Amino acid sequence: MKALRVQHLSEDLSGVELVDLPKPERGPGEVLVRVRAASLNFPDLLMTRGAYQFKPEPPFISGMELAGEVVEADTDSGFAPGAHVMGGAKTGGFAEFACVPARSLRKVPEGVSLAAASSMGAAYSTAYTGLVELGGLKEGQTVLAHGASGGVGLATCDLAKALGARVIAATHRADKLDALKAASGAHHVILNTGRFREEVSKLTGGRLCDLVFDTVGGDVFDESTRCVAFGGKLLVVGFVAGRIPEIAVNIPLIKGFSVVGVRAGEYGRRFPDRGARIMAEVAKLASAGKITPHIDRTLPLERWREAFDAMAGGELIGKVVLEP
Repeated sequence: MKALRVQHLSEDLSGVELVDLPKPERGPGEVLVRVRAASLNFPDLLMTRGAYQFKPEPPFISGMELAGEVVEADTDSGFAPGAHVMGGAKTGGFAEFACVPARSLRKVPEGVSLAAASSMGAAYSTAYTGLVELGGLKEGQTVLAHGASGGVGLATCDLAKALGARVIAATHRADKLDALKAASGAHHVILNTGRFREEVSKLTGGRLCDLVFDTVGGDVFDESTRCVAFGGKLLVVGFVAGRIPEIAVNIPLIKGFSVVGVRAGEYGRRFPDRGARIMAEVAKLASAGKITPHIDRTLPLERWREAFDAMAGGELIGKVVLEP
């Protein structure tokens, strides 16, 4: 089979190569999947550099998230050959075949394409865990979503709007404002460079935001502490800006808000029943057509470098999907 393998860690993707490998043989409790679509996530890019919190030892096949057809499975796995499944593990998705633990797979929701299914799990589970499980989102509240042109950011806008929230999508790219408005369906789109608190205040009539969903960190986090309403929550999701910010605890004390860390994968592992319920809710919303992953482009696996470069360069609006 063809597989995208990280041969050694590198800053410029020079250690990544499309190679021919034997088709994997599944172990106990695993399902052999013919991969039809696999979406690129920011941690996939970071893992090629050894810059993610999970650091697999090279060589390893890249790709956290996939969708495809069951080839082989244990009779008690709940998956029959030919069934469409989605899910994945921390690695292994960018290949023609993958062996995935049965517990890490779910049936593709009715009416959802395989490309969309491969783009849904990580992004929407992160959005749901942050907004609903940890943020306690209620209809009518206001959500400020940073990094809104990325896969997780767009999922946050999509989900928040589906759940009845008022959504402010934020990006640092002026050239993305119109495209982001169209893709996110947000009520407002703003630039989150410099001082954006005044604009947020104006858009909310001075009330500010019940939830701020921050995938960016750095200066964006610093200014976001001024955008949270009393009793609100600042959800820390990632640090794509590079700088991990710090906060003086008198700020949330005086302003009466909480700073909450969001690790959806770890949350699901520690609380498997809650994790399963989250994905069931996401599947229900997807089947009803209330949420839909926005796919920027779909490429054959052979054009993997184009996908990685587009993500590294911040060119994407939503997800990029590789099709083996």
